[in-house]
Amino acid sequence: MTDYLILGVAAFVAGFVDAVVGGGGLVQLPALFTVYPSAVPSSLLGTSKLAGVWGTSVAAFNYLKSVKLNWSVILPGAIAAFLLSFLGAITVTYIPPTWLRMALPFVLAAIAVYTFANKDFGIVQREALNLVTERKLTVLFGALIGFYDGFFGPGTGSFFVFVFVRFLGHSFLSASAAAKVLNVACNAAALIWFGVSGNIMVALGLSMAVCGVFGSLLGSNVAIRFGSAFVRKVFLLIVVCLIAKTAYDGFLR
Repeated sequence: MTDYLILGVAAFVAGFVDAVVGGGGLVQLPALFTVYPSAVPSSLLGTSKLAGVWGTSVAAFNYLKSVKLNWSVILPGAIAAFLLSFLGAITVTYIPPTWLRMALPFVLAAIAVYTFANKDFGIVQREALNLVTERKLTVLFGALIGFYDGFFGPGTGSFFVFVFVRFLGHSFLSASAAAKVLNVACNAAALIWFGVSGNIMVALGLSMAVCGVFGSLLGSNVAIRFGSAFVRKVFLLIVVCLIAKTAYDGFLR
């Protein structure tokens, strides 16, 4: 019961953070590995996906009640994310992501510097691209980040938010809503893979999912209430935490 309580709290916090701007895995995965240090890693990853997909879905639904998205753009991107996330999950069983682990802190640092240096970045919605270009870019980034999510994963939600703001002109609030939809697709693909391979602790994952849903509801409501300026600040905080975590994993562990 103590283990379930600790992981329930972690899932709630992860759901809150992930609903605002992505990066909930920063909280949830380390908690799982700490509580169950001798468990098979793939089993913990599958359990985390089961716990997370429900909260992400609820956050996406909550955002969509207040944020309008163009489904003719978002849906093809979500399909690309789903397919390539599944491919990435298969690929990682053959090719370890060693080089990616070492490169990630530098990529995240560049994102943090760019966001911090551009004070108005993502505060307001920019003029939309033409529909065809927007759809092509959404599919491209959905595929690239989807593959990354299945292959490695840390910071997927934050990457989605960044590309929607930087390349597609979204505000941070709109980008968070769009990112949740694509994140659901990624998580669903990975969950299918982990489920087929028997790498999910179902009872634990579902109990964490309940807590994660409450965290996601609170996080998405807070983001909608306080808007893009608030989401931008949380985004920078999460990216800095990701830099520290991935640098430790890549160079010090």
